[in-house]
Amino acid sequence: MDDQTRTEIEAAAFRRLQKHLMQDRPDVQNIDMMNLAGFCRNCLARWYQEAAAERGIDMDKEEARETYYGMPMSDWKAKYQTDASPEKVEAFNKAFAENVGDQNR
Repeated sequence: MDDQTRTEIEAAAFRRLQKHLMQDRPDVQNIDMMNLAGFCRNCLARWYQEAAAERGIDMDKEEARETYYGMPMSDWKAKYQTDASPEKVEAFNKAFAENVGDQNR
């Protein structure tokens, strides 16, 4: 497989993952994803931002999130985010420290 085809297939897989998380399963909470898998939608937005920066494109955290979520983060939270239990928050803090560390949320 040539590099261009591989890049196109990877991009298509990323777009399908994004659609799945944003349209097909908005009910799945970021905190549950982080606790189970060590990443969430915000991580995907951050990785998008990092990939842009590697190519010389300046994008702040909120711009990256809006690009990934397809709406401002505040709108997503109001529409889909639910309150987390203290146990989930504690598990999230551990997962975040292990998987993201000192990087901004």
